[in-house]
Amino acid sequence: MDLLDAHLVPAVDGVAFGLLLFVVAAGLSLAFGTAGVLNLSHGTLYAIGAYTGAELSDGTWAGLALGLAAGTAAACVAGAGLSAATAPLARRGHLAQALLTFGLALIGGDLLIQLFGADELPVRVPEALDSSVMLLGHRYPAYRLCFIVMAVLLAAFGTWVLTRTRMGAAVRAAADDPQMLAATGLDPRAVHTGVLAAAGALAGAAGVLGAPIIGPGPGTSENVLMLSLVVVVLGGLRSLWATFFAAIAVGEVQTLGVSLVPDLAPYLLFAAMAAVLVLRSRFTEPSAGHGPEGPGPDPVARLRSDLAGRLRRRPRETPGTPGAPGTAAAPGAGRTGDGAGADRAGVDGAGADRAGVDGTGAAPRERGRRLPAWIGRLPGGAAWRQAAPLLVLLVVLISLPAVLDAYSISLAGSALALGLLAVSVTILTGYAGLPTLGQTAPFAVGAYATANLAEAGWTVGPVQLVLSALAAAVFAAVVGPAVIRARGTTVLMITLAIGELTGAVVNQLKSVTGGADGLVGFPGTRALWGGEEMLEESQLYNYALAVAVVAVSVTLLVLRSPAGKLLTGTRGAEARMRASGHPVGRYLLVAHICAGALAGVGGSLMVTVQQYLAPADVGFEIAAFALLAVVIGGTTSVIGALLGAGLIVATRDWVAGSWPGHGPLLLGVLFVATVYLLPRGLAGLRGGPGSGPASEAAVTGEQPPSAPAPEPTGKVSP
Repeated sequence: MDLLDAHLVPAVDGVAFGLLLFVVAAGLSLAFGTAGVLNLSHGTLYAIGAYTGAELSDGTWAGLALGLAAGTAAACVAGAGLSAATAPLARRGHLAQALLTFGLALIGGDLLIQLFGADELPVRVPEALDSSVMLLGHRYPAYRLCFIVMAVLLAAFGTWVLTRTRMGAAVRAAADDPQMLAATGLDPRAVHTGVLAAAGALAGAAGVLGAPIIGPGPGTSENVLMLSLVVVVLGGLRSLWATFFAAIAVGEVQTLGVSLVPDLAPYLLFAAMAAVLVLRSRFTEPSAGHGPEGPGPDPVARLRSDLAGRLRRRPRETPGTPGAPGTAAAPGAGRTGDGAGADRAGVDGAGADRAGVDGTGAAPRERGRRLPAWIGRLPGGAAWRQAAPLLVLLVVLISLPAVLDAYSISLAGSALALGLLAVSVTILTGYAGLPTLGQTAPFAVGAYATANLAEAGWTVGPVQLVLSALAAAVFAAVVGPAVIRARGTTVLMITLAIGELTGAVVNQLKSVTGGADGLVGFPGTRALWGGEEMLEESQLYNYALAVAVVAVSVTLLVLRSPAGKLLTGTRGAEARMRASGHPVGRYLLVAHICAGALAGVGGSLMVTVQQYLAPADVGFEIAAFALLAVVIGGTTSVIGALLGAGLIVATRDWVAGSWPGHGPLLLGVLFVATVYLLPRGLAGLRGGPGSGPASEAAVTGEQPPSAPAPEPTGKVSP
């Protein structure tokens, strides 16, 4: 009884906070589950309502009503505008929507700060609600009790609208069968716009009413968005009541959990989110596309099939019989009506694998007519045309210290570190078909490993790189099985949860990471044994460039090797690869581990160049930047990812320096422009291998409708 009495107020606070999250998450669930829009700007819609309500609040009922009407209307209009903004991306999958809406969130956040200031705004409520009431012997804010009642009524009203009205039927039809909805005379596009407007209105109303609970200020929109995503994942997309109870659970963890288990509370939410997603991906998605080895064959059926095949072949395997050993095949052999040739080519891997996985993509007779390899290496040959961009880029990078000032050289070194992170994202997104928002997790492991090694006296660069890469690879091996079983948007959410869990560890494990203060003051890196500590920007840049050249060269060699071609085939024709007997799950796990090691090298390089490490350097924003760099360059272009990273760093730190305080706005514009103007990246401008439908499918995590599964070609964009 004493325990209940001590935690009564936090428990009721958890209900109020959970119901606030429910109102926000209900709009997010509508946008994603019904309109099909993965809206990462939903927290900004909440902030629009919160800032508007706080600005109009004057402590009267009229001020509260005016703020509620204005905040809801403003967010509703923004939601309708979001519908128009995402309409051109309808066939491009959820990843393009996520990048676009994240860019819009950056733009909206900057505009809100310009309008209302960077400080948290005070919120005044009517005097009748600005008091306390007795609740089981405890005084409790009257406003929060009133909000609980309003949220419960809103949940009941929303359920009634969706299940009992014609409008709700139209909304459900727009999600399940838009063609049938159009046949009834209703425009699915109009319903889509109405759903996003309603989702915005819900977020805006939650912002106005929740401002006294979560005041408008820096970081509010990101916090609300992340918690709402957790609620939507836990509650699902089909039932408002499931979302309701999931929101209550999240609210209790955020309030009551902090008082009961403060050490575990930061990890519980995203751990639960990751667990739910992993279980759903394992039990609800087709087994042919997931798991380490695919479905296991029935041993009895396999034995029966083998015996039948032996009996069919035995009478014909005599000397002089077409197809027997030592006898030339008759014309047309392999094209029999029973499909034997097709089976051998597509099932046992003898045809498809040799044609698509050995790297040539041509039949033996065609390969015999190819020109000698040395001709392709002459100026103007194919090899020279492929190597030319690499050489030009390398020359430009080598010459930078001679033309840039110290600050710009330091930015160039940071761009190389972010570029290696982007290349690791390219491996997973473009080649393995696993779009990721959590690659900053192994990046953080490598970064903190290097910082702690330096503090312990291990300052030799190659030692730091190897140990950091090894630590990041071990981390990737541990979390890899949870990632490789899922596809598409589920991968995005799982990797997002892994990244957020890593961020929670960074903030909690102060003895290793320094917590929110980060790490600074550790010894600098020495390039080689016996060398001096590197302090000059030009020295650090040259070291970063040498490491990046080696890492990218090794990456390109691996991607051009048979292992890389197998990975390409896995992305383009996973079902066919499984049918050929390839252990697709193992390929994906190895790719995940290698990408993690490369991200660890990038994290190590970032610490060496910056000479400090803060949690923001390995947060969600950096993960989004890395993914944007991949989209800018083209999903399968390694060099394009490096160029994209350079463009992002230049925009964030160099261009924004001439317009102080507007870095997020410039980055948001870069996000939006990239999604609209470079749908296939820089590689698409030259028609490279990173510009086809398979590349687009790799970004979205979905195969384009009606597109045949491509053969593994083994083509690698530089």
